[in-house]
Amino acid sequence: MSVALLSDFMAGLGHKGFNFLSRTREETKRDIASLCDSLVSGRGEISCFVIAEAIFQRWEMLDAGQRRACLGSLSKRFAPDAEAIQRHIKAIEKYPSPENFYQLHAISEPRAQELIRRLNHARNGTRRLVQMREVLLDALTTDRSLEGLDRDFVHLFTSWFNRGFLQLKPINWDTPASILEKVIRYEAVHAITDWDDLRRRIEPEDRRLFAFFHPQMHDEPLIFVEVALTTAIPGDIAGVLRPDRTIVPRDEATTAVFYSISNCQMGLRGISFGNVLIKQVVEELRRDLPSLRAFVTLSPAPDFARWLTHLRTDSGQSILSASDIALLAKASVNGWERDTDLLKELNPLLRGLAVRYFTQAKNRQNRPFDSVARFHLGNGASLENIHAMADVSPKGLATSYGLMVNYLYKTGEIETNHENYAENGTIAISGRLKTLLKHVTSK
Repeated sequence: MSVALLSDFMAGLGHKGFNFLSRTREETKRDIASLCDSLVSGRGEISCFVIAEAIFQRWEMLDAGQRRACLGSLSKRFAPDAEAIQRHIKAIEKYPSPENFYQLHAISEPRAQELIRRLNHARNGTRRLVQMREVLLDALTTDRSLEGLDRDFVHLFTSWFNRGFLQLKPINWDTPASILEKVIRYEAVHAITDWDDLRRRIEPEDRRLFAFFHPQMHDEPLIFVEVALTTAIPGDIAGVLRPDRTIVPRDEATTAVFYSISNCQMGLRGISFGNVLIKQVVEELRRDLPSLRAFVTLSPAPDFARWLTHLRTDSGQSILSASDIALLAKASVNGWERDTDLLKELNPLLRGLAVRYFTQAKNRQNRPFDSVARFHLGNGASLENIHAMADVSPKGLATSYGLMVNYLYKTGEIETNHENYAENGTIAISGRLKTLLKHVTSK
């Protein structure tokens, strides 16, 4: 009996496989828009898989211009039905029943969200949707009409990539080469020049590297965190990355320094992954190295130069004096980072401006202007210290005048800092920086 059942089962699989392949070939002859209509209106699980796969096959054959046009068409075609929503609101005004309220939720949800959900049924659907949003984000730079479609992606990705789904894994020299290659490629803060450079960052006993993965993208790191184990909080990146540094024995390390945190997937830009990811890394390090006492970052300030440029050109600003503006203009000359006398004048000005920047400069959502600050403060860190001329690489000078920052993750205060920031926008700040802020604002 069992052999007969197995035989019937295998025969059924073969029949379905034949039908599946035949239907896939048929579906790929239709245009993407009509395929998407069929996908959203269909009910069967198998047909959902087949049509979603066909859509991606067609999408992946399009060139860049065709993909942008396709996204524009889908954005309009699967937007919320404004007339249906208005009609239902009138119905609720007459009959405000729980059932009517639930129906309003179903009617008001953009059809694009259901389309994205069903596209996720395709082979490697999650990965392909992330790649599709990467195209969408690029198109958004010139076409703001796509903002609604992007909100639909963000709404779903925020659920799909929350902390409960993410897996934290250590990366070492035994990690598969395919993943190590991606670490080199995705490093966005301090470039990894070659395999020897990568080895120096992960093999010594005073170095650690962790990556977060999603179960549906198991061979694609989403975020990775590079850690240096030290005996003190560093104030510049050169000492951390120096190839001939003295290796700190693991039992002597007292400080874990997160010196590079890279978001690997451009299609997930703006997705928070939850606001306590660094705490997870802290807990992992504490279990492995009980001698650690401090957990800090050595972070760039990638938006500082842009903010300062805007400030210098704002005739109504009251922060910079005429002499400050002249000094900053002088610092724009090539080679200023090697001018000792100029640095003596410039560094106090930069630190004073920076403490105001991190605590007072806001974006449209009334959050810190600096993207890295938003990440760490949202993760429960406090603003610990600011270092001038801490990154004299061309990128560091161009984006932040060489400025780098320590954010402190203090055990026992991470949750409180996170909640205060999330609820009230409160920025936790060290005593030394409070003193500096008071000094510069009283002038």
